[in-house]
Amino acid sequence: MVALTPEAIAKLKEVLKEEGAEDAAVRIVVVPSGHGVQYMLTLEPSPGEEDITLEHDGLRIVVDRESAFLVEGAEIDYVEAFPQAGFVIRNPNVSTGGCLCGGHCACGGH
Repeated sequence: MVALTPEAIAKLKEVLKEEGAEDAAVRIVVVPSGHGVQYMLTLEPSPGEEDITLEHDGLRIVVDRESAFLVEGAEIDYVEAFPQAGFVIRNPNVSTGGCLCGGHCACGGH
């Protein structure tokens, strides 16, 4: 369902340790936007029974069942590049940018 690069796994484990939350899972939150979806990562101390839980190298990843199809095929990476560093979630199956407005909005994507 979701792939994680070794860099993402290492950084997420580091974040969990820094937060004193080694037993927590990482939740992928999917937020619909006018241009597709946006992804966010949060710490989840106690996943719900309805959550889908995956494990990658000892790291638990959770997503709610309703959003699962929106993370199918995604890859989570951690990139350190000047001037920014952070998590990058790529999903070739879901639009995360561009607009389907046909030029009738102020999105700047034309």
